[in-house]
Amino acid sequence: MAPPRNLRRRNALADAAIEILGTAGIHKLSHRAVDEQAGLPVGTASNYFACRDDLLKAAVSRVAELQLARMTSADSQVTGPVGADQLAELIGSNLYRSATEDRVRSLALYELTLEASRQPELAQEMTRLGADALTATIAEHRALGLPTTPDQVQALMTLFGGVLLSLVTGPLEAVTRPAVLALAQCLVNGVLNSSPVAGEARLP
Repeated sequence: MAPPRNLRRRNALADAAIEILGTAGIHKLSHRAVDEQAGLPVGTASNYFACRDDLLKAAVSRVAELQLARMTSADSQVTGPVGADQLAELIGSNLYRSATEDRVRSLALYELTLEASRQPELAQEMTRLGADALTATIAEHRALGLPTTPDQVQALMTLFGGVLLSLVTGPLEAVTRPAVLALAQCLVNGVLNSSPVAGEARLP
């Protein structure tokens, strides 16, 4: 079933905001710029988002929604229990897509992250969505049969963000699938094979 027209319009505006953030930076973001990027009449964005802060929050929510959809789609293709190597493959594939075909979206997320350091309300929204993402990722790990602890999942997500930042701020031609998969393997090994603490899980 197709989403309601209002939701489609909101998503189109949020997608336009993400495109501007990821290509031109946060200082180029405005209601008029979003209207132009989305190919909609002037005033459309302001009808949906009363102020620029609302537009930023919508972009954050849309990025989170798209990232979750990508993760669940990839994980749905996996059958049977998953070990450390398969987890590294999943993370590596996600990293590679985030740094290549979804590069603009990833850059937009870092623009929003920097802006959140200056805007408490935006920071609160990102913190809330980050907690939701952690919960969703833990659930995905459980569905895949992974015994990772919440702390391990949080570490994997944090390191993922750091690795992705280095990939999207460097030359695109340097981002190759083998290199990214190797980074993901190091990331997974580092988190799962570190000195165990009480309750920490290890994967085969």
